[in-house]
This record gives sequence, C-alpha cells and structure tokens, in this order.
Amino acid sequence: MFKLDSLRWSLLWHLTLLLVVLMLASSLSAYFNGREAADTAYDRTLLASARTIAAGLSQRDGSLSADVPYVALDTFAYDSAGRIYYQVNDIHQKLISGYENLPAPPAGTPRTDDYPALARFYDGTYLGQNVRVVSLLKAVSEPSMNGMAEIRVAETDEARVAMARSLMADTLLRLGMLGLGALLVVWFAVSAALRPLERLRSAVEEREMDDLRPLPLVSVQRELRPLVQALNHFTERLRGQFARQAQFIADAAHELRTPLAVLKAQLELGLRAKEPQTLRHTLEQAAQGTDRLTHLANQLLSLARIENGARAIAEGGAQLLDLSQLARELGMAMAPLAHARGFALALEADQPVWLYGEPTLLHELLSNLVDNAMAHTPVGGNVILRVTAPAVLEVEDDGPGIPHEDRERVFERFYRRNQQVAGSGLGLAIVGEICRAHLAHISLHDGVQGGLKVRVSFVPANGR
Repeated sequence: MFKLDSLRWSLLWHLTLLLVVLMLASSLSAYFNGREAADTAYDRTLLASARTIAAGLSQRDGSLSADVPYVALDTFAYDSAGRIYYQVNDIHQKLISGYENLPAPPAGTPRTDDYPALARFYDGTYLGQNVRVVSLLKAVSEPSMNGMAEIRVAETDEARVAMARSLMADTLLRLGMLGLGALLVVWFAVSAALRPLERLRSAVEEREMDDLRPLPLVSVQRELRPLVQALNHFTERLRGQFARQAQFIADAAHELRTPLAVLKAQLELGLRAKEPQTLRHTLEQAAQGTDRLTHLANQLLSLARIENGARAIAEGGAQLLDLSQLARELGMAMAPLAHARGFALALEADQPVWLYGEPTLLHELLSNLVDNAMAHTPVGGNVILRVTAPAVLEVEDDGPGIPHEDRERVFERFYRRNQQVAGSGLGLAIVGEICRAHLAHISLHDGVQGGLKVRVSFVPANGR
C-alpha cells in the first residue's frame, strides 16, 4: 500500500501519475502518427493498382473496355489484412468494370500533390466497412471518344489500423520500460538523498534526555542545513530556558530556606518560653515571618502563571481590555491599604485606553508596580497611578528612587538594592516577564518629586 505521508512514496506516486499522463499522450500521438504513416504507405500501393488498371483501358467499337490484370490487385496479397474493391467508369461515369456504388470523392476533395497523377485520396464507407479510396482520372483521347475515365480502388482499413496499433503498442512498451527504469532510479536516488535524514534521526534518538548539544552540519545536504540550524537554534533556546529554570529553582530554594529556618527557630523559641509575654512576642514574629513567606510563595506562583498567560497570548487568546478600567479597579482595592500606611494613592485615567492582553497578568503587573511604589514611599508621601493614550501606564512615587547604574539589575529575580526593606526581590522581575509576554516596553525614569517613575508602553489595540 502506498504511504502518501512518506516523502519517498509521495514522490514516486506523483512521478507515476506524470509518467502515465505522458504515456497516454505519447500513445495517442503514436497512434495518429502511425495511421498517417500507414496511409502514406498504403496510399502508394492503392495508386499503383489504379495505374495498372488504367493501363489496361482500351477502346473497341466506339466503347471503352477495361482489361484488369490480376497483378493490379495482387499487390496487396502479402501485406494486407483487408479486402480490395475497384471500379472503372467511362468518360460518361458509366460503370464498365468492378464493383458498383463505390463511394465517390466528396465535393471539394483536393488532388494530391504527392504524386504526379490526377489522383484524389479520401475516406468513405462501403458495405458497412470503413475504406480508403483513391480516385484516378485517365485521359481518353480517341477519334470517337474524348474525355476522362475514372478508376477507383478501395481498401478496408484493417491493415492501416493494425499498423497504427502496432506502432502505438511499441511506443507504449518502450515508454513503459523507460518509466519503470526512471522510477527505479528515482527510488534509489531518493533513498540515497534521505540517508542523511536517517542518520540525523538516529543521532537524535540515541542521545540522552538531557543532551542538548547542537546537531552536526557536516553530513547533511545544503538544503537540509536550514532545518538543522533551526533545530539547533530551538535547542539553544530550550537549553537557556532549562538553565533559567534551574537557576530559578536554586534561587527560590535559597530564598525559602532562610525564612523557613527563621520561622522554625522562632517556633522552637516559643515552645521554650515560660512567660506569656515572651510567648506572644515570639508568635507575633512567627506570624510576620509567615506573612513574608506567603508573599514570597505567591510571587513564585505568579512567575509560574506568567508562562501559561504568555502562551495564551501567543496562541491568540488575548482579550480586548480597557487599561483605565483595570487601573481604577486596582486603585479602589488598594486605596484603604495606602490610607492605613499613611500616604495618598492618586489615579489619573480620564479616558478609555484599549489594548489586547491577558487580564490576570495585567492585574498582577499593576498590583506589583503599586505595591513596589508603596513599599518605598515614606509616610505622608504620594503614589500616582497614571494611564494615558495611546497605551501608556505610569506609576510614580516620591520615594528615594533608584540610581541609574542599578536600574537594569532591578528586573533580575531576587535582586534587592536595600536589604533593610522587606520584600522578595521578585516584584519588578514579575513585571518584566509580563511586559515581555505583552510585547510591552518598560523603562525607569526620575519622578517629578525626585522619586521613581515606572513607564510601561503597550501596543494599542488599533496598532495590532
């Protein structure tokens, strides 16, 4: 059974169809060419017979007579499978010898230029059979008779058809052998051409699961090198992704180890405490450590969710969202917390700003930016959440800001400039990942009041 999903069989199948079409066209051409060659050969014999009969015409007692020798029709004896008919008409088209009602030349039948004779060749039907006829005019010039006698010789077309079919069969046989040879050559050529792919497949299958080295380019053809290079490029990105994941797991384990150890020590201290005041203080510290540990775990989960959200965006699952509405919802949710901490949270979003995005990730981005600004804003300060056209988000505070030399590093995971400030060092790293998922550009600037202004420029909905 043909396997059309195989390159080898697909190529052979299409080549076979092409060869079949060519064979059919060639066979038809061979048949018509053979028929033309047969007509040329047998027409010459017909004309020779008509001339022989014309040579036997004679005039006796004022009438024309025909002496038809046997040799006139014997020409066909050894090379004709059909029947021969003849007719001789005098100058008045009166039958004087031969068969009656042989078909006359159709009107407008031209005289042949292939032979020096007043002859016309044409096809007709006689006694229900297809025949080829020659009509030869013979001049009769006698004192008592002057005009043109007509000799017609007809042959059934079995011999001509047989000759044409023989030529067609010979052509088909030769083309069939040639086509079979071509298919065998193509089979071996394709098999040889696919050997590098087979070696490549074996090289990939024999590798260990963690072997992400580039595939060699030496043993493949030039046409396959772009494919191997694309695979190597993908493997390189996959290796980088694995390296980042391994580093992230190592950093997360390191970051979790310390607060868990502190929490365990606080609990052990509380178990040894005798006085209720000491026990309460220890439990309060443990609760604070648990809050920080919970916050760190939530941010680690957020990083894991970003990958799924980015995949959804890449697969066309982004939604049309109003960034101003998202900012308003977040501002209303965080306003009580800002008031409790002793500073003002202001929102500037006068008009809808539309973009395509993933709502959960955008809410995470807004939450981390505002939370990061609140963590660095002193009591009595201000945090401004601003949304402007075409699709720009800004979060500005009047805290200490970030020096220019550190502004690139703050997007690294677990990086913290000030170890005295509570935090995991993941907030801006999460923001950076979400921006990459939305093809947005994030930048840090000096605020008007000397603090930090974070600007995120999204792709507007009308610019997609």
